[in-house]
Amino acid sequence: MPKEIELGDLMLDCDNEERLSDFYHKLLGWKKHKMFGHPAVSSENGLTLLFVEDNNYIPPIWPEEKGRQQKQMHLNFEVNDLAAAIHNAELYGAVKAKNQFGGSQFITFFDPSGHPFCLCAKHKS
Repeated sequence: MPKEIELGDLMLDCDNEERLSDFYHKLLGWKKHKMFGHPAVSSENGLTLLFVEDNNYIPPIWPEEKGRQQKQMHLNFEVNDLAAAIHNAELYGAVKAKNQFGGSQFITFFDPSGHPFCLCAKHKS
C-alpha cells in the first residue's frame, strides 16, 4: 500500500518560541532553523519540532487534575546514558516532575514551557 500521508513535523505551542527552540536544540543537538517564519529544530532523519508562540498559552498540568489544562501529548526521547541525559536536561532548563512512574527505565521532565517529556533508557537488544 503506498504511503499517502506521512508525518511532516510536530508543532509545539508555547509561551516563548525562541527559548523553547534553544532548549530543544541544546537537549537534542538537532539543527536549528526557521520554518514558516518560526524557530524549529530538525534531526538528521528529518523529524522536525516547530515552535509557535501563543499569547494565550497555558502550560499543561501533569499528572492531570480535573478542571486544569490537560496535556495533549508528551514526547519520549531514547538515550544511551540516562544519567548523563538527566544531568544535561536539568542544566538546559528542564524541571524533573515531582511524580515519577518509570523507575530506572524513564524519567519525566517539563520543558521550559511546561510540556511533559520523558528521557527513556534505550532498550538493548
